[in-house]
Amino acid sequence: MYLIWVLIVGGLIGWLSGNFIGRDVPGGVLGNVIAGFIGSWLGIELLGAWGPVVGGFHIIPAIVGSIVALLIFFALARGGAFRKR
Repeated sequence: MYLIWVLIVGGLIGWLSGNFIGRDVPGGVLGNVIAGFIGSWLGIELLGAWGPVVGGFHIIPAIVGSIVALLIFFALARGGAFRKR
């Protein structure tokens, strides 16, 4: 049950960060979950572990880290294979 809760919270973090920057995360639900996990790791590395914890995620650093990770991804993908034609 805990794994399902972690996946849901990770997906919501990825979805929220994608909405914040105004772009859809590639890969749908799985992309949102991956963005949430990477963002959580990056946010804790950059900002530390603080703020409210839901499903094992420190929410504020996870959202900030996910936004940073998506901005880096979209900057790298702009001229690559993910470019819209």
